Amino acid sequence: MTTTEKTTLTLEPNIPDPDGFYAELLAAHEGLSREDSEALNARLVLVLANHIGDRDVLAAAFAAAKRP
Repeated sequence: MTTTEKTTLTLEPNIPDPDGFYAELLAAHEGLSREDSEALNARLVLVLANHIGDRDVLAAAFAAAKRP
């Protein structure tokens, strides 16, 4: 991506097999204490934020996640 390209946050469904993804997410938490589950979520957020890497997209994601 060049510096002149603008990326945007995708809020439309974009995950192939969303039910399968949700099952994987639940399975990742299976058997964990609440504390360990929260730590897993925090690490997952950081891994995915690093993968995205675009601060504008991440700021838009924060704003979207804060909406009820």
